[in-house]
Amino acid sequence: MMETEALEHLVRGIVDNPDDVSVQARTLRRGRTLEVHVHPDDIGKVIGRNGRTATAIRTVVGALSSESSLRIDFVDEFNRRPRR
Repeated sequence: MMETEALEHLVRGIVDNPDDVSVQARTLRRGRTLEVHVHPDDIGKVIGRNGRTATAIRTVVGALSSESSLRIDFVDEFNRRPRR
């Protein structure tokens, strides 16, 4: 799963707590979802202003993927909710 490794590498380069980054792949009815878990202090860095960083990460990983239905959710560990 090249996308998972690339996503984890990208996110680790952005955050202050790279050891707390993990990516979990889930296969759901609507396709595959990659859940990115980060330290609560880093969620803002991963999302970025107006979601620009998250959009850029999704664009890069989407270009690497052969799947059209790949989703990437950033999970706020504090609230345990995916951020889209």
